[in-house]
Amino acid sequence: MKKNGSPSGLSRRRFLAVTGLAVAAPTIIPASALGREGRPAPSNRIVMGVIGCGWMGGSNTEAFMNQADCQVVAACDVDAKHLQAMVERVNKHYGNRDCAAYDDYRKLLERPDIDAVMLALPDHWHALISVEAARRGKDIYGEKPLARTIAEQQAIVRAVQKHGRIWQTGSWQRSQSNFLKAAEIVRNGLIGKIKRVEVGLPAGHSDFAKTKEKTAVTDPPPELDYDFWLGPAEWMPYIEARVHKNWRWHYNTGGGQLLDWIGHHCDIAHWGLGNDDKIGPLEVEGTGEFPPRDAVWNTATRYYITCKYPGDIEVIIAGGYDNIKGGTKWIGADGWVWVNRGAFDSSNPAWNEMGRLPESERKISLYKSTDHYRNFLDCVKSRKPTITPAEVAHHSAIPGHLGLIAMLVGRKIRWDAEREVILNDEGASELLGRKYRLRWRGMGV
Repeated sequence: MKKNGSPSGLSRRRFLAVTGLAVAAPTIIPASALGREGRPAPSNRIVMGVIGCGWMGGSNTEAFMNQADCQVVAACDVDAKHLQAMVERVNKHYGNRDCAAYDDYRKLLERPDIDAVMLALPDHWHALISVEAARRGKDIYGEKPLARTIAEQQAIVRAVQKHGRIWQTGSWQRSQSNFLKAAEIVRNGLIGKIKRVEVGLPAGHSDFAKTKEKTAVTDPPPELDYDFWLGPAEWMPYIEARVHKNWRWHYNTGGGQLLDWIGHHCDIAHWGLGNDDKIGPLEVEGTGEFPPRDAVWNTATRYYITCKYPGDIEVIIAGGYDNIKGGTKWIGADGWVWVNRGAFDSSNPAWNEMGRLPESERKISLYKSTDHYRNFLDCVKSRKPTITPAEVAHHSAIPGHLGLIAMLVGRKIRWDAEREVILNDEGASELLGRKYRLRWRGMGV
């Protein structure tokens, strides 16, 4: 294997040539992007580039292409097969061959004609590319959790604020009516003073890429620039089961089920509590069951985290415990509400049957979105905040990050939510961030 992780035979650049996929230089909007057939003219259209062409990248891109006022003109990935598939998908949708291909995100971000980017990346790449996209003046649709560490999340929030960018996080449950109803019932005090919130997340490992048995160290395939794929993460040998989709199950690149889902159900928990700002948690402790650190997949398979919030509220975040039901459940002095994807239940049967909370009972009306992608595009035009801006995504994920840190150090940690620091614990504080590989240091994160 070469030092950079590419195979010693067919190089990736050669692979691109063999497969016929040309890597583009920066271009302007092609003539075929002119408004016609009922589509808005270019002056009224949001021009988008997509970075990350795998699993979520494909579904997100499809959703944006189905919006008439959004034009996808470029795609980027370090896996040439994924990139080629995305370019073909985009070109087929528009009936042309205008989608430009890039194997380096920096080249795509240099294009002045691109207004916004969709980022669907492994967690360890979120911060670097997001910060650079904000610096380049792009509005950003990014996936959850906001980043792999709290320090990286802080860097994203700073960059988005500094450069005045619109950010939407893929915490799309906020754009679903049952989650809105549940959060509004809680926010309007209909279940009384909140005592406890239960956030039920998945446990174990899911072999999304069907590569669980492919655990041997091998050369990377010729289509993948593995060294670039690792990017700022610690160097480790190529193992197929650790890469596409299954990167979630190794702490070098992902955060396991806990961080993969914290930006969904904990996000909803905070929405109902009114904790989209810096309120809580104050203390966090947790226990987890982990594979060996040198295992191919080493993220926690079972976990139970207890968070203390202001107002003597206890928030439980758990995966693999039968007594904590999947989804989000708020328990108050006068009742309870539980919500999950496609499901809703409560202590009041009348709430189960209604749509949105009636206006007569709605002293607090939460942000309403019926389409997460549409909400992003509308906010790009209006310059108003989206339903899940960077600050919200940051605060929604913090309990998951702190829970993981508490499990790793084996003790309760105290959190200063205003200053965003762990109090009086140097060992735990070191886990708020992590060192990048030398090549990627000093890039604004």
